[in-house]
Amino acid sequence: MDKEQLHGFISQSTGNESNICQIYAIREGETVFDDCWHGFKTEDSMNVNSVTKGIVSLLAGIALDRGCIKSVDQKVMEFFPDYTVKRGEKTIYDVTVRHLLTMTAPYKGRSEPWKKVCTSQDWTLTTLDYLGGRKGITGEFRYATLGIQILVGIIERATGEKCIDFANKNLFDPLGLPGRIMHGDSSKEDQFDFFMNKNPRKPEWFSDPQGTVTAGWGMCMSAKDMAVIGELVCDGGVHEGKRMISAEYLSDMLTPHLKLGERMGFMNYGYLWYKPYDDRDVYAAIGDSGNIIYVNKEENISVGITGTFKPRIFDRVDFIEQKVLPAVM
Repeated sequence: MDKEQLHGFISQSTGNESNICQIYAIREGETVFDDCWHGFKTEDSMNVNSVTKGIVSLLAGIALDRGCIKSVDQKVMEFFPDYTVKRGEKTIYDVTVRHLLTMTAPYKGRSEPWKKVCTSQDWTLTTLDYLGGRKGITGEFRYATLGIQILVGIIERATGEKCIDFANKNLFDPLGLPGRIMHGDSSKEDQFDFFMNKNPRKPEWFSDPQGTVTAGWGMCMSAKDMAVIGELVCDGGVHEGKRMISAEYLSDMLTPHLKLGERMGFMNYGYLWYKPYDDRDVYAAIGDSGNIIYVNKEENISVGITGTFKPRIFDRVDFIEQKVLPAVM
């Protein structure tokens, strides 16, 4: 399948590929694929859902490199001395930044309190109410999109900057990418539209009423944005000869810290990034609807894919390796 055939395949798809808006690939510093569907242009953005988590992991690494965060083993509550811990809660004092990054932080309740958090005035502090519990630190993987909100609060308190400003100054601007802009609304209706609207978006980032951006979802990026960030990861944190993130943090971020179960495709998990194969240098930041940053260090290629909301699409790694890579290589 060549590039033209790949374009036609996606255009005619009625299955999982039918929601793809953009694909952008960079190999050895050169753009090798740039294509769009459904009226999207290269510069357009889309809510990339949980790929946002992968970006927040990079921002945590930058804050760590600068000494704003002392270590990944620093206790979460050190960043929130003004937070009033609920009576009888003890586990919360043992939770570290590493627990957030590896999704092994414990939370109360069986499900995430979306309504409570997303209708509150401060999503970070409200999420803290959910952290901890009677079981203590078990090391069990628990995928918690809302839980990562605490990580953005930590970045803001550690750096003294709003996370969106820190991201623009230390990630997007140095990479030559558009700075993220605050989305500006957080109503129930607007949140629904943010997920469901299939039109191109600006390079926005959803936020709570305090102007603190969402950590687990809500960043809008183009496939090009994601491929460029993937290239940074592929190149060990160096962009155009300048180091942006330490090699030490990136190595730790991509190192498998957990082996996931069947629901997550038996992939390995680092710091909010996946390692799909045990024996290959392939990594990914993955979001619902097939949004993905794919990094293949063996072939020195990074691929970004955006897609509109479509249920039950999680992992496009196989699609990239079976369809995209043959077309561009």
